[in-house]
Amino acid sequence: MTIQRVPQHSIQSTNLADLLERILDKGIVIAGDIKINLVDIELLSIQIRLVICSVDKAKEMGMDWWVNNPAFSSRLTPAQLSDPIDRMEKRLGKLEDLFTKDLVKNNYSSVMDQSKDIKTFDI
Repeated sequence: MTIQRVPQHSIQSTNLADLLERILDKGIVIAGDIKINLVDIELLSIQIRLVICSVDKAKEMGMDWWVNNPAFSSRLTPAQLSDPIDRMEKRLGKLEDLFTKDLVKNNYSSVMDQSKDIKTFDI
């Protein structure tokens, strides 16, 4: 009596969950370059690099930029996030005061006469 075997396919079917688990576990890199030239002059160059992986894999590769970023910390309040902006505004105010004092000290009117064509505006 002979045993008849059915040949097995080397390609196994994979469902979406298995595929996603494999991608997140191993990681995947998608890279592309787009260049637009006109008569040998490069007008536009775009380089795209996309890395898809799990957080653990990203940390293993050294891509943990979110760890030290205060905007991604759950321990910070909105007031603490606005603190650097407040400090920057105070520094800018001090610089403006120093600049104004220096202009007054060094004959402010002559500087203003030279800058009549310059338009100023507040941001």
